[in-house]
Amino acid sequence: MGFNPADLFRVKSAAAKFNANHPKLIPFFGAAKNKAMTPGSVIEISITDPNGERIETNLRVQESDVEFINLLTEMAAKNQ
Repeated sequence: MGFNPADLFRVKSAAAKFNANHPKLIPFFGAAKNKAMTPGSVIEISITDPNGERIETNLRVQESDVEFINLLTEMAAKNQ
């Protein structure tokens, strides 16, 4: 299975647009990783659609999750 460099460019472009649309998300994860993002912590996520219907879930943070969040925040910092 080969890696297409054009896909990396598309992901980088989409991530930049996402960050521009939601500028508080990366700083939120940065603050959370410094204070509360430790193995055993629980992240709760909910989505409410325009009709008011809500779905929600949660996850218990694993060490690999912390590593992934650190990677994302490092990548975001390099691209600012």
